[in-house]
Amino acid sequence: MPDHSFTEALARGGLVLDGAMGTALYERGVLYTACFEQLCVTQPDLVRQVHRCHLEAGARVLGTNTFGANRYRLERHGLSENVEAFNRAAVTIARAEADGRAFVAGAVGPTGLLIRATEQAELSGMRAAFEEQIGVLAEASVDALVLETFRQPREIELALAAARTAAPSVPTIACVSFDPLGTTADGSGPEEVAQLLADWGATAIGVNCADGPAGVYEMVTRMAGPGLPLVAQPNAGLPQRIEGRFAYMATPEYFQLYARRLFKAGVKAVGGCCGTNAEHVRKVAAAARMLGSGGTEDPGGGMRDDEASEPVAPPGVTVVETADKGTVGARLGREFVVSVEINPPPGLSLAKALAGAQLLKDAGIDMVNVTDGARAAARMGNLALCHRIQEEVGIPAMMHVTTRDRNLLGLLAHVLAAHELGVHNLVVITGDPPKMGDLPDATPVYDLDSIGLLRLLRGLNHGLDPGGKSLGGATRFLCATGAEPAAGDYERELSRLRKKADAGAEFVMTQPVYDSAVLDRFLRDVEPLGLPVLVGLLPLANHRNAEFLHNEVPGMRVPDSIRARMRKAQGPAQARAEGVAIAREMLTEVKARVQGAYIMPPFGRYQLAVDVVKGIVR
Repeated sequence: MPDHSFTEALARGGLVLDGAMGTALYERGVLYTACFEQLCVTQPDLVRQVHRCHLEAGARVLGTNTFGANRYRLERHGLSENVEAFNRAAVTIARAEADGRAFVAGAVGPTGLLIRATEQAELSGMRAAFEEQIGVLAEASVDALVLETFRQPREIELALAAARTAAPSVPTIACVSFDPLGTTADGSGPEEVAQLLADWGATAIGVNCADGPAGVYEMVTRMAGPGLPLVAQPNAGLPQRIEGRFAYMATPEYFQLYARRLFKAGVKAVGGCCGTNAEHVRKVAAAARMLGSGGTEDPGGGMRDDEASEPVAPPGVTVVETADKGTVGARLGREFVVSVEINPPPGLSLAKALAGAQLLKDAGIDMVNVTDGARAAARMGNLALCHRIQEEVGIPAMMHVTTRDRNLLGLLAHVLAAHELGVHNLVVITGDPPKMGDLPDATPVYDLDSIGLLRLLRGLNHGLDPGGKSLGGATRFLCATGAEPAAGDYERELSRLRKKADAGAEFVMTQPVYDSAVLDRFLRDVEPLGLPVLVGLLPLANHRNAEFLHNEVPGMRVPDSIRARMRKAQGPAQARAEGVAIAREMLTEVKARVQGAYIMPPFGRYQLAVDVVKGIVR
């Protein structure tokens, strides 16, 4: 058994649930007309095989093969007298495979009956059936119960009442399925259902089945009102019938994208339902690691978050302090610093980017940030542009380094090459998944997340490679990190930032902020870290740009009043002017409370960045 309770693990977040059982058995040759729960007795090795695959992929909760092991569903197969045998066998199999490395959750599905409110005897029978199954699961010592794929609120109310009676001390997750209109069978929406489940005594609530990752994301994020832990288990898309068999088309990489979004939105546990397999689970586990949830291991270095001790430099190696790391390090925390973002080109010519850097230098901008395939776009590697900007324009460049595209060896080689070329200022980020970009079939790597890479760089700055061997000297990387003041799961964002600070981050560059109250809360909460903060500013290009950032970019929040101002702007020129005015107002309001500004001009319009700071800091 794990050394902490299920409810504690759930509250901490980043909990990886397993994938589908039924479709996994179907893919192993079991006819969909068979009684899958009977396999716990007749073919237990087949069930073990599914559990083992999920566990090895990173699942930390194994759901028992008991979805249909209630009296009503078993009766269709003439097996209604086997409720105890099937449920007990299923728990035994899952517990043996978990072997102390995962929790075991007893899966409870609906009866398959259509509730008729006038037939009280039928309701009593359904509750009795749930009490019977849940009682066996509790006696067999499951760590939790998962009520899943319920479409009728009245039925899941019966199941929760049964759980309170038959297993009052067992945590119960209540998951519902919504139709394409976002409602349950009685027309209730996710907000209403969430409150009902809370009132009926659920430990955690969520959504499973019926829809793919995007649909489940929309529904579950609307269930946050009661404040209970949220759980999401999407299907691998909607099923299609291909050559006589059902197939689910959502790829593991696409699943990872939404798993990451779900975790960032505050969902505490994510897994898969119909059509998901071990590869989908593996990607969910990678998403959990990327967000540093729950103290999971860093896959690249094997170091846990609570083991990030300060490295000791070899004899004769001098560690360079922040203030001695070039002009940027010298000014941090002492003067107001302005950086402007520049994108490498999608083709061969660096002319526009170099001209933009020259314009910014002439306007008195302190440094430029050069992105690394932002939004997973296919562009020239940013090391070449950083090197040329510094050599030909003479302005310091901050090179973004994502962990998306290179394994541990590649990351080490990349940053050491940058150091040799004089590119010492780095912004360390995890990076957007390839599915967001123009080459969605590219394979993400993510050997490390941003915290893991910061640790690696801290080791290099102490003269040690990732294996602890001496480099014969120390690098002098100045390491920045990103933060989202408006993150959906704000507490996780703060926790991540603390870990980044412990891992070696020397200052913070935020996502764009449009609400000074949001920034004030963030600055107050991160003050104990002692890190300089550069506030992110993005001059809005038009109303559509504002709506996109507000609705589709995680960690971004554009207030109604700002979007209304952009909506009123007439024509492109007026819209750009209004976007600059909004950014200038924000900068003026917060300038005294931050150590600098990080400006992201839209569509390579670098003059807009100059217009934002003109007369305020330059």
